[in-house]
Amino acid sequence: MRNRTAAILICFFGGFFGIHKFYLGKNVQGVLYLIFCWTSIPGLISFFDFLGLCFMSDREFDARFNYDTAPTALNRGTSYPVVSPSKSAKDATATLYELKQLYEDGIITAEEYEAKRRKMLDEI
Repeated sequence: MRNRTAAILICFFGGFFGIHKFYLGKNVQGVLYLIFCWTSIPGLISFFDFLGLCFMSDREFDARFNYDTAPTALNRGTSYPVVSPSKSAKDATATLYELKQLYEDGIITAEEYEAKRRKMLDEI
């Protein structure tokens, strides 16, 4: 589990070199920050990353960086909970509730919500 406070601190102190991107699992972006750190552009971008992390809610941070899913055309790289067939009905209910909260918070669209909901219900 990634911690939002740790990500904010890492971004503040190591954002110029992209260390926060490695921490958040965005390794390609981290490498680009390292390659271009001599231009000061990553420093400017990391300032905005820092502000974004500061104003991001814990729920949105968890949805973006703590749920591991394979990026598909449907979710466009956005991570949100997915139930595997081996999970219990109680886990599926909790996951559906979390998915509904992401939809209500505007993190995912109605189409994404409905597609994931149908997929989860088909797997149960």
